[in-house]
Amino acid sequence: MASITVPHALMLERILSIEIVRVTERAAVRAARLRGRGDEKAADQAAVDAMRRELNNLPIDGTVVIGEGEMDEAPMLFIGEKVGTKAGFKVDIAVDPLEGTTLCAKNMPGAIATLAMAEGGTLLHAPDTYMDKIAVGPGYAKGVVDLDAPPEENIRNLARAKGMPTETITAMILDRPRHADLIAAVRRAGASVSLITDGDVAGVIHTAEPDKTGIDIYLGIGGAPEGVLAAAALRCIGGQMQCRLILDTEEKRERAAKMGIKDPRKNTRSRTWCAATACSPRPASPTAACWTA
Repeated sequence: MASITVPHALMLERILSIEIVRVTERAAVRAARLRGRGDEKAADQAAVDAMRRELNNLPIDGTVVIGEGEMDEAPMLFIGEKVGTKAGFKVDIAVDPLEGTTLCAKNMPGAIATLAMAEGGTLLHAPDTYMDKIAVGPGYAKGVVDLDAPPEENIRNLARAKGMPTETITAMILDRPRHADLIAAVRRAGASVSLITDGDVAGVIHTAEPDKTGIDIYLGIGGAPEGVLAAAALRCIGGQMQCRLILDTEEKRERAAKMGIKDPRKNTRSRTWCAATACSPRPASPTAACWTA
């Protein structure tokens, strides 16, 4: 029988695409044991501890570029922390061990443990600021929606691309006072709005499977670190996402510059891995793991 030799790099990628699921699953399981207890910090810490332990077992030389806090905020998975066995290739890592801590503490759906990984030096070091976002799932022509276009125009263009009336479109938006005008505009266009209290990474991921989730588009302002995680997920499972950092003060601009962001609009492309595991009683989306070249 002839033997088949698999290149080392490809084998490592295959291993990672499986192993990173283990990382998010362990974090989700640990956090899920504390759901409904009303203790956000305890649930978050349990997820952090589990995720760090599993990351340190991976054959990577990893650096956390988006984490739970700064270096002096350990025992969180802090920005700049080194993880892995140091035996593999260099990767950037973005983590949110428990995205939706309030949801978990209240035993509500939508909380997930999530992680994104990319080649070293390619993942955006997003500062802890806000980010404007728009996202749709796969199967559409490039530019079907545009972050700079009015909400009504995006709804109409998406409906046209789907070959459906605007009344069939549902937009997911964080329920925040800052989104009052956005929500009104979407409704004026004839579309429905699905509001969420937290968890906009899962909200973006919902757009990838509109037939199952009922969500066609994600709109609004949320956290920049969560935006990087969500973009990595769509990069893997398919879809389009446009984001813009909101650097509306000198302090935020200086912080972004210190993190190496010279052009907030600059795009980067690399091999990307992403995994997310639900830790809610009624998960809105299944465990997902994938990678793309």
